[in-house]
Amino acid sequence: MKDITPDFGKLYHPVKAFVVYQENTDKNIYVESYDMDKNGYPVNAHPLSLRESTTLAKSLDTAQELKRNFLKPKGLLPKNVIYINTDPNGFVIWFTPAQKVDLFFVENLGIPNGKASIPPLLWKASKNALWVYAMDFDKDISEETPLCHAPFFNLYKDGKVCMGTVKINIEPDTHLESFIELWQKYFFKSYFSHLIEQKSPVKGNIIALWQKLINSKKQFPVKSLLKNGLTLQKILA
Repeated sequence: MKDITPDFGKLYHPVKAFVVYQENTDKNIYVESYDMDKNGYPVNAHPLSLRESTTLAKSLDTAQELKRNFLKPKGLLPKNVIYINTDPNGFVIWFTPAQKVDLFFVENLGIPNGKASIPPLLWKASKNALWVYAMDFDKDISEETPLCHAPFFNLYKDGKVCMGTVKINIEPDTHLESFIELWQKYFFKSYFSHLIEQKSPVKGNIIALWQKLINSKKQFPVKSLLKNGLTLQKILA
């Protein structure tokens, strides 16, 4: 049998193991340290030493450093960023102006893939979820700015995006700019496929709307947007 170990790349060998004991009553903690022999078996059990504690603390601090970079801007705060919640389960709110983008649709919708104008959008994203809203303007955005349903498929009525089979991979040290870029890429590079709850997010027929807009010079008709009863203030939580 061929030895494929060299194909694995860098190998890490176990050198220490820790076992944490806890009292049933006072919940006091005792940590026992083990050295590892050449076969990877724990030997030489002993109380965790000060030196070992210091080494372990430095390793854990390195992991925390990665988390501290999460949502941190690389330079000045991007002008389209409205709000950042830096909690461990935090989120970012940003906007994009009216623009032309590439859109993709599943075949049975009868809408060709191509470029089309879209309205100003307001985005809210955490590490694992995305919400998208539309606006009928992108100037002087405030907490009272009314939001509309985004004119796309695959969205719930609260604006949350059904990502389907899209694999989301946001690393714990992802900077703000990359975070925004990744979420917009996930959204626009996926295929729009269905209406959730079979309700159109725009006035009229959403399929007919995109059939008219795709690969045309027409601007998105913001008058077709439907208010959803939300404001920027209401999605800050």
